[in-house]
Amino acid sequence: MMIAIVNYGMGNLRSVQKAFEHIGVEARITSQPAEVLAADAVVLPGVGAFGAAMARLNELGLTSALRRTIESGKTFLGICLGLQLLFESSSESPGVEGLSVLKGRVVGFREQLGFSLRVPHMGWSRLRLARPDYSLWHGVADGAYVYFVHSYYPEPADASITTAYCEYGIRFACAVSVGNVHAVQFHPEKSSQTGLQILRNFCTQVVGKREVFC
Repeated sequence: MMIAIVNYGMGNLRSVQKAFEHIGVEARITSQPAEVLAADAVVLPGVGAFGAAMARLNELGLTSALRRTIESGKTFLGICLGLQLLFESSSESPGVEGLSVLKGRVVGFREQLGFSLRVPHMGWSRLRLARPDYSLWHGVADGAYVYFVHSYYPEPADASITTAYCEYGIRFACAVSVGNVHAVQFHPEKSSQTGLQILRNFCTQVVGKREVFC
């Protein structure tokens, strides 16, 4: 099994790769569309601005490769900015079209009336499971702590795709899933044993054998 970690120049990709190595899975950092398309599964991480990220994906020819990968049914994971890019738009970058794999938009904490907490939301917060039987939550407890660094969050057009929420001044969707597409706003690679379990569960979707990663 080979997992492609998409490199478009935004985010600490090595930490994601090391997390997969820790659970015994090969993960290759690549900016080549052909390698993305050839992989068994794809991870789209990222930290930074929505508009700049889409510009880089377009420049590198990765936008089409990512859409084709998802359409092919391969298992896909978006992390942090990688989650946001799956949606249609973001108030951070008006007029910029996202990958539009998921319907909805991305909005900022500071846009919410009366929001007074520090932005970005940075640090450990509790994961509240909206769908406890969801495949990535196997072995993950409701209320488990995961690590966040973000100023924006998704507002899915269809709330039923939300698999977990978080509370930070407001309740917001922090994990979504549709078919072969999984995405989380937090950083599993920085979330200790809970994060590693989520990555094991992701790999289970690729090979279909949980015991390989236990």
